[in-house]
Amino acid sequence: MQHIEFFDIDHFENNYHRVKPAPGLEGFIDFFWETKFDDLLKENPKGFSDALFPNIGYTYLINLGTPFVMQVDDKKFSMKTDGFLPRNKSIECYHRVGNKLFGIKFKISPIIFKTKVNFAEYREYIYPLSYLMEQAVIDKVKAAASFDERINILNQYFQSITQTYSGSWEPIRIVSEILQHCSSKNDFTTSIEDFAAQYKIASRTLHRYFETTTSLSSKKALQVLRIRKAVEQLADSPKEFNYEKYGYYDYSHFCKHLKQFLRKDTIEGLKPHLQLLQKMNQKNISH
Repeated sequence: MQHIEFFDIDHFENNYHRVKPAPGLEGFIDFFWETKFDDLLKENPKGFSDALFPNIGYTYLINLGTPFVMQVDDKKFSMKTDGFLPRNKSIECYHRVGNKLFGIKFKISPIIFKTKVNFAEYREYIYPLSYLMEQAVIDKVKAAASFDERINILNQYFQSITQTYSGSWEPIRIVSEILQHCSSKNDFTTSIEDFAAQYKIASRTLHRYFETTTSLSSKKALQVLRIRKAVEQLADSPKEFNYEKYGYYDYSHFCKHLKQFLRKDTIEGLKPHLQLLQKMNQKNISH
């Protein structure tokens, strides 16, 4: 069995705990999450997989159970411990009895304040989480008695970092503000050159800021953000969907981007873009 993002909405809503971060961390963290698969694995003793499409940012994976398999594009990784996962590629996680995962989905990790790490160097594989987080903190999260306790530990940990280093690194603030602006306003037509001018920096400098903080170029990051928002609305509310709202100048422009985004060879027997386009066609016919 395979659950697919944007399609199997109930699965991702009901079989994962998801909680927003504490105030002040929203520009860095999308949400904390934890699997709750006990009943599902009883129904599917041979296991199942969850497939997700490219995203901006990255995920910290903390393994609370037995080893599991994570696929990034066409490469499979046997995960026995904890990992750092760039989210710029399609991923598929294979779950079996005994697996339990806790994760943090980041836009930009506050750890960048402490380490000055360049995330562009970490966008091809899964890396040990201990590269980016102290093992003592990871161990404390694993020893916590509940999901809520894990969240409290990490909220305090990341808040202490942002408070200590607040205002000390301009690239983080600029990239975070642009991502928040584009997401909240559906502004995907303002050029990188215009954004750079607003912040009185060179466009090349802004490109470098994006790569350092998100691992993606400025154009790629905003394109992924745009198509994800469009696909989410199309899958959830096809009758209200309008491609112009997301800056696409015509139907074929949107369709081309949609097919590039949803192409994933590991989704067997399913053409996700065709399902979504069928929803669009039904909407157009009804009008």
